[in-house]
Amino acid sequence: MLAGAAVAVILSYGVWRLTEGVESARHAMRAETEDETVSGPDGNSIDLSDSQLAAVKVEPVEERDFPVEKPAVGSIDFDEEMAVQVFTPYQGRIIALYASLGDDVKKGQTLFTVDSPDLLQAESTLISAAGVMDLTTRNLARLRELYKTLAVSQHDVEQATSDQQTAEGNLRAARDEVRIFGKSDAEIDRIVAQRTADPTLVVTSPIDGRVTARDAAPGLLVQPGSAPAPYTVANIDVMWMLAQVPESDSPTFRVGQEVQVTLDAFPGRTFDGKISAIGATVDPNTRRVLVRSEIKDPQHELRSGMFANFVIRVGQPVRSPAVPLSGVVREGDGTQTVWVTADRRRFTKRTVKIGIQHDDYRQILQGLQAGELSATEGAIFLSNMLAIAQTKVKPPHRDRRR
Repeated sequence: MLAGAAVAVILSYGVWRLTEGVESARHAMRAETEDETVSGPDGNSIDLSDSQLAAVKVEPVEERDFPVEKPAVGSIDFDEEMAVQVFTPYQGRIIALYASLGDDVKKGQTLFTVDSPDLLQAESTLISAAGVMDLTTRNLARLRELYKTLAVSQHDVEQATSDQQTAEGNLRAARDEVRIFGKSDAEIDRIVAQRTADPTLVVTSPIDGRVTARDAAPGLLVQPGSAPAPYTVANIDVMWMLAQVPESDSPTFRVGQEVQVTLDAFPGRTFDGKISAIGATVDPNTRRVLVRSEIKDPQHELRSGMFANFVIRVGQPVRSPAVPLSGVVREGDGTQTVWVTADRRRFTKRTVKIGIQHDDYRQILQGLQAGELSATEGAIFLSNMLAIAQTKVKPPHRDRRR
Protein backbone atom coordinates (compact mmCIF):
# COMPACT_ATOMS: atom_id res chain seq x y z
CA MET A 1 0.00 0.00 0.00
CA LEU A 2 2.70 2.46 1.02
CA ALA A 3 4.78 1.56 -2.02
CA GLY A 4 1.82 2.14 -4.34
CA ALA A 5 1.07 5.48 -2.75
CA ALA A 6 4.69 6.56 -3.17
CA VAL A 7 4.65 5.62 -6.81
CA ALA A 8 1.44 7.59 -7.32
CA VAL A 9 2.95 10.68 -5.67
CA ILE A 10 6.09 10.45 -7.78
CA LEU A 11 4.04 10.12 -10.97
CA SER A 12 1.86 13.12 -10.04
CA TYR A 13 4.94 15.27 -9.31
CA GLY A 14 6.51 14.30 -12.64
CA VAL A 15 3.31 15.21 -14.53
CA TRP A 16 3.21 18.58 -12.71
CA ARG A 17 6.85 19.38 -13.53
CA LEU A 18 6.34 18.41 -17.15
CA THR A 19 3.27 20.67 -17.44
CA GLU A 20 5.08 23.57 -15.78
CA GLY A 21 8.06 23.20 -18.12
CA VAL A 22 5.83 23.26 -21.19
CA GLU A 23 4.05 26.40 -19.99
CA SER A 24 7.37 28.11 -19.20
CA ALA A 25 8.69 27.31 -22.64
CA ARG A 26 5.52 28.61 -24.28
CA HIS A 27 5.75 31.81 -22.23
CA ALA A 28 9.39 32.29 -23.16
CA MET A 29 8.70 31.68 -26.83
CA ARG A 30 5.78 34.11 -26.73
CA ALA A 31 7.91 36.83 -25.11
CA GLU A 32 10.73 36.21 -27.53
CA THR A 33 8.34 36.46 -30.47
CA GLU A 34 6.89 39.72 -29.16
CA ASP A 35 10.35 41.37 -28.74
CA GLU A 36 12.18 39.69 -31.58
CA THR A 37 13.71 41.84 -34.29
CA VAL A 38 12.73 40.66 -37.77
CA SER A 39 15.05 41.30 -40.70
CA GLY A 40 13.41 42.12 -44.00
CA PRO A 41 13.90 40.17 -47.22
CA ASP A 42 16.43 42.70 -48.57
CA GLY A 43 18.69 42.28 -45.56
CA ASN A 44 18.73 46.04 -44.85
CA SER A 45 15.30 46.42 -43.26
CA ILE A 46 14.27 45.72 -39.71
CA ASP A 47 10.96 45.58 -37.84
CA LEU A 48 10.88 46.72 -34.21
CA SER A 49 8.57 45.76 -31.42
CA ASP A 50 6.77 48.30 -29.27
CA SER A 51 9.35 48.07 -26.52
CA GLN A 52 12.22 48.54 -28.98
CA LEU A 53 10.59 51.58 -30.58
CA ALA A 54 11.08 53.45 -27.32
CA ALA A 55 14.82 53.62 -28.07
CA VAL A 56 14.29 55.31 -31.45
CA LYS A 57 13.17 58.86 -32.26
CA VAL A 58 11.71 59.55 -35.70
CA GLU A 59 11.37 62.98 -37.32
CA PRO A 60 10.78 64.31 -40.84
CA VAL A 61 13.92 65.39 -42.70
CA GLU A 62 14.13 69.18 -42.90
CA GLU A 63 16.26 71.51 -45.00
CA ARG A 64 18.74 73.77 -43.27
CA ASP A 65 21.21 76.46 -44.33
CA PHE A 66 24.83 75.33 -44.29
CA PRO A 67 27.47 78.08 -44.51
CA VAL A 68 30.25 77.61 -47.02
CA GLU A 69 33.32 77.91 -44.81
CA LYS A 70 36.98 77.00 -44.83
CA PRO A 71 38.64 76.00 -41.57
CA ALA A 72 42.25 76.82 -40.77
CA VAL A 73 44.57 76.99 -37.81
CA GLY A 74 46.95 79.75 -36.85
CA SER A 75 48.18 81.93 -34.02
CA ILE A 76 47.60 85.35 -32.52
CA ASP A 77 50.21 88.06 -32.98
CA PHE A 78 50.61 91.78 -32.37
CA ASP A 79 49.65 94.23 -35.08
CA GLU A 80 53.14 94.93 -36.42
CA GLU A 81 51.91 98.09 -38.11
CA MET A 82 51.02 99.45 -34.66
CA ALA A 83 54.01 98.06 -32.75
CA VAL A 84 56.78 100.59 -32.15
CA GLN A 85 60.34 100.05 -30.99
CA VAL A 86 61.16 103.00 -28.75
CA PHE A 87 64.81 104.09 -29.08
CA THR A 88 66.57 107.02 -27.50
CA PRO A 89 67.06 109.81 -30.08
CA TYR A 90 70.58 110.47 -28.76
CA GLN A 91 73.30 108.48 -27.08
CA GLY A 92 73.46 108.30 -23.31
CA ARG A 93 73.12 106.15 -20.22
CA ILE A 94 69.74 105.22 -18.80
CA ILE A 95 68.98 107.00 -15.54
CA ALA A 96 65.59 105.56 -14.58
CA LEU A 97 62.82 103.33 -15.95
CA TYR A 98 59.13 104.18 -15.53
CA ALA A 99 57.30 101.27 -17.21
CA SER A 100 57.47 97.51 -16.85
CA LEU A 101 56.67 94.64 -19.18
CA GLY A 102 52.90 94.31 -19.61
CA ASP A 103 52.07 97.86 -18.48
CA ASP A 104 49.49 99.83 -20.44
CA VAL A 105 50.86 103.25 -21.37
CA LYS A 106 49.47 106.40 -22.96
CA LYS A 107 50.93 108.48 -25.75
CA GLY A 108 53.43 110.91 -24.24
CA GLN A 109 53.90 108.92 -21.03
CA THR A 110 57.50 108.71 -19.84
CA LEU A 111 59.13 105.33 -20.42
CA PHE A 112 62.73 106.05 -19.38
CA THR A 113 65.22 108.89 -18.94
CA VAL A 114 68.75 109.16 -20.31
CA ASP A 115 71.78 111.17 -19.20
CA SER A 116 72.56 112.71 -22.58
CA PRO A 117 75.82 114.58 -23.32
CA ASP A 118 74.27 115.83 -26.57
CA LEU A 119 71.39 117.41 -24.68
CA LEU A 120 73.85 119.00 -22.26
CA GLN A 121 75.77 120.49 -25.17
CA ALA A 122 72.60 121.80 -26.80
CA GLU A 123 71.42 123.42 -23.57
CA SER A 124 74.86 124.99 -23.01
CA THR A 125 74.69 126.44 -26.51
CA LEU A 126 71.22 127.77 -25.70
CA ILE A 127 72.42 129.48 -22.52
CA SER A 128 75.36 131.02 -24.38
CA ALA A 129 73.13 132.22 -27.22
CA ALA A 130 70.71 133.77 -24.72
CA GLY A 131 73.60 135.62 -23.03
CA VAL A 132 74.86 137.00 -26.36
CA MET A 133 71.32 138.01 -27.23
CA ASP A 134 70.99 139.99 -24.01
CA LEU A 135 74.36 141.67 -24.57
CA THR A 136 73.69 142.69 -28.17
CA THR A 137 70.19 143.92 -27.30
CA ARG A 138 71.50 146.20 -24.52
CA ASN A 139 74.35 147.41 -26.72
CA LEU A 140 71.97 148.30 -29.54
CA ALA A 141 69.71 150.20 -27.16
CA ARG A 142 72.70 152.16 -25.74
CA LEU A 143 74.03 153.09 -29.19
CA ARG A 144 70.62 154.29 -30.33
CA GLU A 145 70.48 156.67 -27.35
CA LEU A 146 73.98 157.95 -28.12
CA TYR A 147 73.11 158.39 -31.80
CA LYS A 148 70.36 160.79 -30.83
CA THR A 149 73.07 163.14 -29.49
CA LEU A 150 75.41 162.32 -32.39
CA ALA A 151 77.85 160.74 -29.94
CA VAL A 152 78.22 157.73 -32.25
CA SER A 153 78.07 157.31 -35.97
CA GLN A 154 75.27 155.71 -37.91
CA HIS A 155 77.68 152.95 -38.91
CA ASP A 156 78.09 151.98 -35.25
CA VAL A 157 74.32 151.74 -34.86
CA GLU A 158 73.96 149.64 -38.01
CA GLN A 159 76.72 147.29 -36.87
CA ALA A 160 75.05 146.87 -33.47
CA THR A 161 71.74 146.17 -35.20
CA SER A 162 73.38 143.47 -37.33
CA ASP A 163 75.00 141.90 -34.27
CA GLN A 164 71.67 141.87 -32.43
CA GLN A 165 69.88 140.22 -35.35
CA THR A 166 72.61 137.59 -35.62
CA ALA A 167 72.34 136.86 -31.91
CA GLU A 168 68.56 136.60 -32.22
CA GLY A 169 68.91 134.06 -35.02
CA ASN A 170 71.44 132.04 -33.05
CA LEU A 171 69.12 132.01 -30.03
CA ARG A 172 66.20 130.82 -32.15
CA ALA A 173 68.32 128.02 -33.62
CA ALA A 174 69.55 127.02 -30.14
CA ARG A 175 65.96 126.85 -28.86
CA ASP A 176 64.96 124.66 -31.80
CA GLU A 177 67.88 122.34 -31.16
CA VAL A 178 66.85 121.87 -27.54
CA ARG A 179 63.23 121.44 -28.58
CA ILE A 180 64.28 118.44 -30.72
CA PHE A 181 65.22 116.65 -27.50
CA GLY A 182 61.61 116.86 -26.36
CA LYS A 183 61.84 119.96 -24.20
CA SER A 184 58.78 122.22 -24.12
CA ASP A 185 58.90 126.00 -24.53
CA ALA A 186 58.26 126.41 -20.82
CA GLU A 187 61.21 124.14 -20.00
CA ILE A 188 63.41 126.04 -22.46
CA ASP A 189 62.42 129.39 -20.91
CA ARG A 190 63.29 128.00 -17.49
CA ILE A 191 66.71 126.86 -18.69
CA VAL A 192 67.38 130.34 -20.09
CA ALA A 193 66.10 132.14 -17.00
CA GLN A 194 67.98 129.97 -14.51
CA ARG A 195 71.07 129.59 -16.71
CA THR A 196 71.15 125.91 -15.66
CA ALA A 197 71.57 122.96 -18.07
CA ASP A 198 69.71 119.72 -17.37
CA PRO A 199 71.16 116.73 -19.28
CA THR A 200 68.17 114.48 -18.48
CA LEU A 201 66.61 113.33 -21.76
CA VAL A 202 63.03 112.10 -21.34
CA VAL A 203 61.90 109.37 -23.75
CA THR A 204 58.11 108.98 -24.02
CA SER A 205 55.76 106.49 -25.64
CA PRO A 206 54.79 107.52 -29.18
CA ILE A 207 51.44 105.67 -29.06
CA ASP A 208 48.80 104.31 -26.71
CA GLY A 209 49.44 100.63 -26.09
CA ARG A 210 51.04 97.96 -23.96
CA VAL A 211 54.71 97.39 -23.21
CA THR A 212 55.41 94.10 -24.99
CA ALA A 213 59.19 94.05 -24.51
CA ARG A 214 61.71 95.77 -22.24
CA ASP A 215 65.45 95.43 -22.75
CA ALA A 216 66.65 98.26 -20.55
CA ALA A 217 68.28 98.70 -17.16
CA PRO A 218 69.63 101.70 -15.22
CA GLY A 219 73.17 102.56 -16.30
CA LEU A 220 72.87 100.82 -19.67
CA LEU A 221 74.44 102.77 -22.54
CA VAL A 222 71.90 103.18 -25.32
CA GLN A 223 72.31 104.54 -28.82
CA PRO A 224 69.79 105.53 -31.51
CA GLY A 225 68.72 102.52 -33.59
CA SER A 226 70.98 100.08 -31.75
CA ALA A 227 69.08 96.81 -31.21
CA PRO A 228 67.51 95.70 -29.05
CA ALA A 229 65.28 98.67 -28.42
CA PRO A 230 64.95 99.62 -24.73
CA TYR A 231 61.14 99.36 -25.05
CA THR A 232 58.60 97.99 -27.51
CA VAL A 233 55.04 99.29 -27.32
CA ALA A 234 52.15 97.78 -29.29
CA ASN A 235 48.58 98.90 -29.73
CA ILE A 236 46.52 95.87 -28.64
CA ASP A 237 43.04 97.15 -29.46
CA VAL A 238 43.44 95.18 -32.69
CA MET A 239 45.40 91.93 -32.92
CA TRP A 240 46.60 89.95 -35.89
CA MET A 241 45.74 86.33 -36.59
CA LEU A 242 48.11 84.54 -38.91
CA ALA A 243 47.09 81.33 -40.67
CA GLN A 244 48.86 79.19 -43.24
CA VAL A 245 46.16 77.86 -45.60
CA PRO A 246 46.58 75.19 -48.29
CA GLU A 247 47.48 76.44 -51.73
CA SER A 248 44.33 74.80 -53.14
CA ASP A 249 42.11 76.86 -50.81
CA SER A 250 43.83 80.21 -51.38
CA PRO A 251 41.70 81.28 -54.42
CA THR A 252 38.57 81.27 -52.23
CA PHE A 253 39.95 83.89 -49.83
CA ARG A 254 39.41 87.63 -50.32
CA VAL A 255 40.46 90.69 -48.37
CA GLY A 256 37.50 91.84 -46.28
CA GLN A 257 35.95 88.39 -45.76
CA GLU A 258 34.59 87.78 -42.27
CA VAL A 259 36.52 85.50 -39.94
CA GLN A 260 35.34 83.70 -36.82
CA VAL A 261 38.01 82.60 -34.38
CA THR A 262 37.89 80.26 -31.40
CA LEU A 263 40.70 79.81 -28.89
CA ASP A 264 41.45 77.11 -26.36
CA ALA A 265 41.91 79.82 -23.74
CA PHE A 266 38.31 80.99 -24.16
CA PRO A 267 36.08 77.92 -24.66
CA GLY A 268 32.61 78.67 -25.93
CA ARG A 269 33.52 82.17 -27.17
CA THR A 270 33.96 83.46 -30.69
CA PHE A 271 36.01 86.46 -31.81
CA ASP A 272 35.05 88.20 -35.04
CA GLY A 273 37.35 89.81 -37.54
CA LYS A 274 38.15 90.34 -41.20
CA ILE A 275 40.90 89.28 -43.58
CA SER A 276 43.30 92.20 -43.99
CA ALA A 277 46.01 90.71 -46.21
CA ILE A 278 46.79 87.60 -48.27
CA GLY A 279 50.36 86.51 -48.96
CA ALA A 280 51.68 87.10 -52.46
CA THR A 281 53.81 83.95 -52.51
CA VAL A 282 53.40 80.23 -51.81
CA ASP A 283 55.80 78.57 -49.40
CA PRO A 284 57.77 76.14 -51.60
CA ASN A 285 58.19 73.66 -48.73
CA THR A 286 54.67 73.53 -47.28
CA ARG A 287 52.68 74.72 -50.35
CA ARG A 288 50.73 77.08 -48.12
CA VAL A 289 49.77 80.75 -48.29
CA LEU A 290 49.77 83.26 -45.43
CA VAL A 291 46.38 84.76 -44.59
CA ARG A 292 46.35 87.65 -42.11
CA SER A 293 43.22 88.77 -40.28
CA GLU A 294 42.55 91.68 -37.94
CA ILE A 295 40.60 90.94 -34.76
CA LYS A 296 39.21 93.65 -32.51
CA ASP A 297 40.11 93.09 -28.88
CA PRO A 298 38.80 96.07 -26.87
CA GLN A 299 39.06 94.12 -23.59
CA HIS A 300 42.73 93.25 -24.27
CA GLU A 301 42.17 89.54 -23.65
CA LEU A 302 44.18 88.06 -26.49
CA ARG A 303 47.87 87.28 -26.13
CA SER A 304 50.51 86.95 -28.79
CA GLY A 305 51.27 83.31 -29.53
CA MET A 306 47.84 81.94 -28.61
CA PHE A 307 46.76 78.99 -30.76
CA ALA A 308 43.57 79.75 -32.70
CA ASN A 309 41.09 77.94 -34.95
CA PHE A 310 39.82 79.97 -37.88
CA VAL A 311 36.56 79.61 -39.78
CA ILE A 312 36.41 81.79 -42.86
CA ARG A 313 33.22 82.23 -44.86
CA VAL A 314 34.01 81.93 -48.54
CA GLY A 315 30.52 81.85 -50.08
CA GLN A 316 26.77 82.13 -49.59
CA PRO A 317 25.02 79.50 -47.41
CA VAL A 318 23.72 76.35 -49.15
CA ARG A 319 20.29 74.95 -48.29
CA SER A 320 20.22 71.14 -48.12
CA PRO A 321 18.46 68.26 -46.31
CA ALA A 322 19.91 67.83 -42.83
CA VAL A 323 20.00 65.06 -40.24
CA PRO A 324 21.21 65.37 -36.63
CA LEU A 325 24.61 63.89 -35.95
CA SER A 326 23.01 61.13 -33.91
CA GLY A 327 21.03 60.04 -36.97
CA VAL A 328 24.07 59.28 -39.13
CA VAL A 329 26.07 56.05 -38.70
CA ARG A 330 29.55 55.48 -40.03
CA GLU A 331 29.80 51.88 -41.18
CA GLY A 332 32.86 49.68 -41.01
CA ASP A 333 33.61 50.17 -44.71
CA GLY A 334 33.63 53.97 -44.28
CA THR A 335 30.20 54.64 -45.80
CA GLN A 336 27.65 56.84 -44.05
CA THR A 337 24.10 55.52 -43.53
CA VAL A 338 20.76 56.70 -42.16
CA TRP A 339 17.61 54.79 -41.21
CA VAL A 340 14.38 55.72 -42.99
CA THR A 341 10.85 54.53 -42.34
CA ALA A 342 7.39 54.93 -43.81
CA ASP A 343 5.24 53.47 -41.00
CA ARG A 344 7.49 54.22 -37.99
CA ARG A 345 7.91 50.48 -37.38
CA ARG A 346 9.89 49.07 -40.27
CA PHE A 347 13.25 50.83 -40.77
CA THR A 348 15.47 50.55 -43.80
CA LYS A 349 19.17 51.33 -43.85
CA ARG A 350 20.14 53.72 -46.65
CA THR A 351 23.59 54.86 -47.75
CA VAL A 352 23.93 58.63 -48.10
CA LYS A 353 26.58 61.14 -49.13
CA ILE A 354 27.27 63.69 -46.42
CA GLY A 355 28.67 67.22 -46.57
CA ILE A 356 29.21 70.03 -44.07
CA GLN A 357 28.68 69.69 -40.33
CA HIS A 358 27.12 72.74 -38.68
CA ASP A 359 25.25 73.27 -35.41
CA ASP A 360 25.10 69.52 -34.63
CA TYR A 361 23.56 68.74 -38.01
CA ARG A 362 25.06 66.91 -40.96
CA GLN A 363 24.38 68.05 -44.52
CA ILE A 364 22.99 65.31 -46.80
CA LEU A 365 24.15 65.74 -50.37
CA GLN A 366 22.70 62.56 -51.83
CA GLY A 367 20.43 59.67 -50.82
CA LEU A 368 17.78 61.47 -48.72
CA GLN A 369 15.07 63.99 -49.49
CA ALA A 370 13.33 66.57 -47.35
CA GLY A 371 10.07 65.27 -45.86
CA GLU A 372 11.16 61.64 -45.52
CA LEU A 373 10.98 60.09 -42.07
CA SER A 374 14.33 59.13 -40.57
CA ALA A 375 15.64 58.05 -37.20
CA THR A 376 17.21 61.11 -35.53
CA GLU A 377 18.10 59.18 -32.37
CA GLY A 378 18.90 55.48 -31.96
CA ALA A 379 20.50 54.99 -35.37
CA ILE A 380 23.36 53.04 -33.83
CA PHE A 381 20.82 50.93 -31.93
CA LEU A 382 19.12 50.05 -35.22
CA SER A 383 22.43 49.08 -36.82
CA ASN A 384 23.25 46.82 -33.90
CA MET A 385 19.79 45.19 -34.02
CA LEU A 386 20.16 44.55 -37.74
CA ALA A 387 23.53 42.92 -37.16
CA ILE A 388 21.99 40.65 -34.51
CA ALA A 389 19.06 39.74 -36.77
CA GLN A 390 21.37 38.93 -39.68
CA THR A 391 23.37 36.67 -37.38
CA LYS A 392 20.23 34.76 -36.35
CA VAL A 393 19.11 34.02 -39.90
CA LYS A 394 22.45 32.63 -41.03
CA PRO A 395 22.03 28.96 -42.17
CA PRO A 396 23.50 26.38 -39.78
CA HIS A 397 26.87 24.95 -40.66
CA ARG A 398 26.58 21.45 -42.12
CA ASP A 399 29.25 18.87 -41.62
CA ARG A 400 30.06 17.55 -45.07
CA ARG A 401 32.32 14.81 -43.72
CA ARG A 402 30.28 11.67 -44.20
